Parts: sequence; structure tokens; C-alpha cells
Amino acid sequence: MDERNDILIRMRQVYFLMVLGGLLIIGKVVYIQFAEGDHWRQLARVKTMQYISIDAARGDICADDGRLLATSVPIYEIRMDMSSKVASDELFYANVDSLALNLSRLFGDRTPGQYRAALVNARQNQNRYYLVKRNVSHSELLELRQFPLFRLGRFRGGIIEVQRTRRVMPYRTMAARTIGYEREGVYVGLEGAYRQTIEGIEGKQLMQRISGGAWMPVNDQHEIDPKNGKDLITTINIPIQDITEKALLSQMRRHNAGHGTAIVMEVATGKIKAISNLMYNEQSDTYDEAYNFAIGYSAEPGSTFKLPVIMVAFEDGHIAPDDTIDTGNGRFNFYGRIMRDADEKSHGVISVREAFSLSSNVGISRIIHDAYKDNPQAFVDGLKRMRLNEQLGLEITGEGTPIIRDAGSEGWSKVSLPWMAIGYEVALTPLQLLSFYNAVANNGRMMKPMFVTEVRQSGRTVNRFSPQVLHRSVASAKTIEYAREMLVDVVENGTATNIRTDAYQIAGKTGTALVAQTHRGYRTESGVSYQASFAGFFPADNPVYSCIVVINDPQRHVFYGSWVAAPVFREIADKIFAAQMFLPEPREQTPAVAAMPHFRNAHRDDLLKIYSTLNAPMYGEPQSVFASGRAVNDTVMFNETEFIENLVPEVVGMSLSDAIYVLENAGLRVRFTGRGIVRKQSLRPGTRLREGSTVLLELS
Repeated sequence: MDERNDILIRMRQVYFLMVLGGLLIIGKVVYIQFAEGDHWRQLARVKTMQYISIDAARGDICADDGRLLATSVPIYEIRMDMSSKVASDELFYANVDSLALNLSRLFGDRTPGQYRAALVNARQNQNRYYLVKRNVSHSELLELRQFPLFRLGRFRGGIIEVQRTRRVMPYRTMAARTIGYEREGVYVGLEGAYRQTIEGIEGKQLMQRISGGAWMPVNDQHEIDPKNGKDLITTINIPIQDITEKALLSQMRRHNAGHGTAIVMEVATGKIKAISNLMYNEQSDTYDEAYNFAIGYSAEPGSTFKLPVIMVAFEDGHIAPDDTIDTGNGRFNFYGRIMRDADEKSHGVISVREAFSLSSNVGISRIIHDAYKDNPQAFVDGLKRMRLNEQLGLEITGEGTPIIRDAGSEGWSKVSLPWMAIGYEVALTPLQLLSFYNAVANNGRMMKPMFVTEVRQSGRTVNRFSPQVLHRSVASAKTIEYAREMLVDVVENGTATNIRTDAYQIAGKTGTALVAQTHRGYRTESGVSYQASFAGFFPADNPVYSCIVVINDPQRHVFYGSWVAAPVFREIADKIFAAQMFLPEPREQTPAVAAMPHFRNAHRDDLLKIYSTLNAPMYGEPQSVFASGRAVNDTVMFNETEFIENLVPEVVGMSLSDAIYVLENAGLRVRFTGRGIVRKQSLRPGTRLREGSTVLLELS
């Protein structure tokens, strides 16, 4: 009896505890529901629903004529809601074979069977955010929307389109380092300098977390639309940039050089019309724009520095162009260190003008040493008056620091003065040195290098930039006159006679410098490394463009500036002249071949046939289907026409049949008026192409 009562008591206790536990659970539920309900509901929303930032489309970076250099294009991530709530099993399985076949044909990355298996597996798992394909272009998206199931839309067919943007350069590597890019959060070039201008304002999209941790948009509309960035209109001229890049690349390949740069500047304004930086890539055996040497590479310039050196002596009244200097046998001992002329010739007593045009190291260094040996700081101060010790203040970051040391500073020695005179123990970037040469061409006025002329929003100019003067006059008018005469003499009678031309006059200076190998000096176990350069302007009598070419570490036993860098300058100048990008005053003697016809955007076969019939000497042959041809300097030169995908082609100068062929292949409809060749087209070349648009051609 006692045992039975004991069991009943224990059962009642267990029952009581269970009831009590149940009441506590119910109480906790009620408490959570009403007392803490708002808190937990908000937390659930935060965990499963949140706003995701939508990137704005960065503004375009355009050439001086509005053609695109960098732009943001939409790319899409195609996903699919495979739940049975969207499409019934009957509808899905009736269309999955056709969908798989179309996906395979469009993308070509998987077989129809592989696509079907993946789609069926996602359906069986009820995957509500199944990834179909990344990086889908807009044209592919338009085609994809017509596929089975997808044509039914999101709520019946399950298609989900996630739009993103990708930065592309229609002209690929053209001026790539200067245009810039973003990599791992670091912006370089114009992309970085004008980041706030072209970046835009991001939008917001409400997203929901689904099974698997993926986020899916709640609706098809952005809650806050992104605001696109503004566009930059740069100073880069695409034809000049193309000429510059090809000329530099060809010469660097010919001499198996390490790296090089070429810059073309508009004399009157300082606008950079072309800037190319190439560096050899051993892994791919190609030349890439890996570093902006024009802006960031500060090095000893060598003999191109003799221009400001001799101008300081002119300014201080120590010499005149027709004064003489004894160069002896091309060797001179400065405090136990031997100075040698590069050609190792005995020039004897020569004029200052001849010492400069022949680039006599002994002559120039003796001039400066004799004039300033008692007060070397006066020479340094003369260089500083010309602003050679200051940076240019570029918008693009990474400008190298010029080095012009004061007399008596750390590292200064007795031989510093004569060696500075020939471009050693100083350092300048190619763009800094070009800015000085440009000032000489511009009658002494030093202009700040200019990369951007306008900021536009939706085609409307919101900000316009004007040329800036850094120095009103780097020297007196008389010194500028002397300098320009001697630069012409370098090409006419000195070290650069190999680039002389009768079509127009070039003024410039060659340079060949040993490259210091950090702390190991100029000579290493592997030998020595040279830097070849040429800086100048053209046409010399009325300068329109200045240009510098610097090629580092040329091989194959050819390293002088006259044979490595100067020919690049000549090719750039010739082709700019041939393309009529400036119209210099006609010279007295005009080559007979100049009367030959020139053609713009003509078919390659037609060009070769015409000029061959006329027995005209030709500089190479165009490789592309269409090219322009013009006679210059007794030779017909070609500029190849390149058509960029998704941009409106230029057909001005073509025959109607050629123009229709090019435009219709690009996806445009063609209408025309008149007869003859194309003189005008309604859609601007280089702008974004909208497939199916109509272009009107005017013929004459």
C-alpha cells in the first residue's frame, strides 16, 4: 500500500512538473510574441531582407572628338527560380530540352545534355536562385529572352536578370595606363584623378535571403536608381595616338628594348595628343602598358638636357652661338675623371653651335665648367629659373620628382658641374623634359600638360578647362631664338641628319645616356644599359607639335638616340603631316610625288593598284582591309583604318558600296543621297552603336 502511494505521489510530481513546464513555455511564447515581438520581427527582416548597393555606371572617358576610350557596359548574371510556384512540372519538363539546346548554342560552353542535367537537378532541389550564366552581354540577353520558358518572364518562366557593369576600353591598350583603371580598390590614371567626377552615385535594391544563403531581388525595380557618373573629354587624339603607339612599338621590337615612352604635345596649349608607354613582358613575349614611364620615370636624361644647360650660359651672357671652344681630341680630364665625346672623334676648335649640334660632351662641359667653376650655384640657379626643379602638378598621381642638386649639397663633387652639363647627376621625367622643349617651341611660355578639356553630363558641358601657363618665359627672346636655331642645326647638320626631310623642318636634340643600376653604378657583370632619346618639335618654323621619344635598354649593339629614338620621332611627324593634322607654310621645293592623289578609307586592294600603276614608292603595305594613303617626302604612306566592335564605323571617303558593306556588317541600316564617295555621315564615328539604327550618308 505504501509502495502504491509512493508511485502515485511520484506520478503526480512528474505531472505537475510537466504542466508547469508547459505553462512556462506558453508564457515565454506569449512574452516573445507580444513583449519582444517587434524586436524579433525586425531582426528577422534584417537577417533575411536588406538593401544591397547597386553600382552606378561610371562616366565615359572620351577622345578629343568624343570617341570612347573607356566606358561602362552592362553585363548580366542570368539566374532562374526553379521552384514549382513559378512554373508547373508539366510546363518545365515540356520546355527544358529546348531551353538546354538554345543555351548550348548561344554560349557553347556545355553540351545540351549537360545543360539539361544541371537544370533538372536544380529543379529537383527547388533552387530558387539557380545560376545559369555569368557575364552575359546585352545582345546575348536580348536573344536569351526569346528562349523557351525565359520568354514567359520572371513570374511564369523563372528568369532572373541581375545587371552589373564592366569597364571596357574599345581601343584595348591605347593609352591604357594614362586612361587608367581600378584594380583591387586602387585607381590609377585619369580613372583615379577624376574618380569623384566619373564614379556616380550608387543605387539601392531590396534583396531577400533564400535557401543556400543566396540573395535574390524582391522585385524588378531598384528602390533607389543609381545616378551615372559624368563623362570626361580628354585631349587624346585617336589617329595621333595610334600613329605614336605603332611607331614606338615597331622600333622597340626592332631593337628588343626593355621599355619606352613617346609623347606628343600641342605646342600652344600643352594638350597631350598622344602618350604611349610600353614595357616588355617576358611571360607573354609582348609589350604592355604596365607603367606610366612618361609621368613617373625620373632618370638622368643625357644629352637632351644640353638644351637648358646651354640656354643658362646664353642667359648669363657667358657665351654666344658663334663663340669657339677647344674640344681637343674628344677627351678631357676633369679633376682626374676623363670626359669623352660619344663619337670619339677629334673635332678640335669648334663653335658653340657646332658643339651643340654634334653633341660634343667635351665642348659643352668645358663651356659650363669654364663659366661657372668659381660659382657653380649660379648655374644651378639658372636651371631653377627655368622651373626644371619643380613638378608639373599633374592631376594624374605618381609624377616623378625632378632632381637638380644645389652646389655643396650631399653628393656634390668637383666633377658634378661638368657632368651635369651633359645630363648626368640630374633627373627628369620624359614629360617634364618635353614641357621644357615645348616652352622653347612656344616662344618661351611653359604650358602645364593638359589631359582633360571638358566634363559632360548627358552630353551637356558642365565644366570646361583652359590651358594653364606654368612659366611666362623660361628665357629671353634672344636665348629662345638661339635655342631654336641650334635645334634645327642638330637635324640639318648634326647628330640627327638621318631624320632630315625636305617636306618640312624638324628641330630637336638627340640623347644617349648610360643608365645607372641603383647602387651598382653604370657597369655591371652583364655590361651596360643605355637610354636613347630624342626631343623636339615640328614644323620648326611654326611649331604645332612637340614630341619626345625615350627608349630604354635597346639591344643588338645599337643604342644611340639618333638611330633608336629619332626615327620614331620622324615616323610620328611624317604621318601626322601626311594626315593633314596641321598645315605648315608651303616650302619652296615641293616633291613631285606630292601631286599624287590621296585617298581616305579606301579599300586596300584599290590603293595598291592605283599607286602601283602610278609607280609611286610606298612605305610598307596596309594590313587591314581599309586604309588611307597620302604622298609625303617622296613616298606614299598609309594609315590603316580599324573598326571597333559596338562603335559606329567611320566611312567618310569610302565608295558607296564599301560604306554599305561596312555599316551593314556593323548592324546599321543605310540610306544615302547624291552620287560619288561618302562626304558626310549622320552618326558620329566612334559613338556607341545601336543595332538597327539608320545612318544617312551624303555622297559627292
